[in-house]
Amino acid sequence: MSASRSNTRTFMDVVEILAAWLLALLWISPLLYAFWAAFHTSEFAIHFDLFAPLTLDNFREALSQAPFLRYGFNTFVLVTMLLTVQMIVATLAAYAFARYEFFGSNVAFSLVLVQLMVTPEILIVQNYGTLANLGLVDTITGIGLPYMASAFGIFLLRQSFKSTPKELEDAARLEGCGTLGILMKVYVPLARPTYLAFGLVSISHHWNNFLWPLVITNSVETRPLTVGLGIFGAPESGVDWSIVSAATLLSVAPLLIAFLLFQRQFVQSFMYAGIK
Repeated sequence: MSASRSNTRTFMDVVEILAAWLLALLWISPLLYAFWAAFHTSEFAIHFDLFAPLTLDNFREALSQAPFLRYGFNTFVLVTMLLTVQMIVATLAAYAFARYEFFGSNVAFSLVLVQLMVTPEILIVQNYGTLANLGLVDTITGIGLPYMASAFGIFLLRQSFKSTPKELEDAARLEGCGTLGILMKVYVPLARPTYLAFGLVSISHHWNNFLWPLVITNSVETRPLTVGLGIFGAPESGVDWSIVSAATLLSVAPLLIAFLLFQRQFVQSFMYAGIK
């Protein structure tokens, strides 16, 4: 009986491993195709010949046909600005919700959680009208303004701050720290993995965001990579899959490089944030 259970468990483990590999291959197959097409000429984009000659001409052609370096700069400015403001706003709001009892605090935090259930696309028309009145259409600030207060970031940091022992705050007060000093010297350092986890989510989301930047931007000076790539790969402009694949790799390369360099820290931060 014991041997039968052991064999069944082993079989299930093998099935789970094979299923995981199959799902992983299905998930990564578009990226693998993009790598293949980007480094080969058009004639080999859909003909897989292991001995086909490699080329970098597709990248040179993509950079000559569209200002991807400018798009990349716009995207970097956007995600950096957003992450900085989100961190400040989420830190202050989370600390207030975690450590202060005030009239309507539970209702206010419930309203923050409600924002998690409202998709940003529902508010596109209203947000566009508001930004038009403010004169921020076709600006990088206009792209980021609706996302500067992150309900997800407030929720994550509040949970992290609430798990911080109150005795550490009392000890810091005895040492003469004020409220801001306690926040910066006690709560923020202990929540570093949570900050990293939220930062990864924020950067990846806004780096890949497409619909809202497409609506609010009209010029090369403000378009991020996703919108630039969408316009570059539009069927009416002619589609060369090798060049489009090269442009795609130029767009996702920063995120891929960051993940490969900091993979261990990424996984540890998400595990830590999830456990807390």
